[in-house]
Amino acid sequence: MAAKAQSPAQARAAWSALTRLRADGSRYGADVSATPHPQSRPAETVAGFLATAGIFVSLVGIAYRPLRLIPFAILLSLIAAGIGGRSERLATYAVAIGAASFAIGLAVAVITSHPLW
Repeated sequence: MAAKAQSPAQARAAWSALTRLRADGSRYGADVSATPHPQSRPAETVAGFLATAGIFVSLVGIAYRPLRLIPFAILLSLIAAGIGGRSERLATYAVAIGAASFAIGLAVAVITSHPLW
């Protein structure tokens, strides 16, 4: 069974038919369908750091002076939520953690007779 060889003209016609099928017009390149990740603003990065700091300060406030630390942490978290952007969900969690930490911190301070202020 001998395979029939194509003539150079037939190979060239087949190749040009394949290159005409590409929609973007480029002959070479990666065939991907993913869109590039959009650049984030510097304010969105700051909002992520503020939300993270709010969570950390809220959790520290449970063990040490809840009326000094936790309102400040909630304020940081609300500022981060106001900035929004990529870390909007993190800022929402930070506000919720701050509210829960306020109640838990006051209860722990009263039960253990530690100072609130």
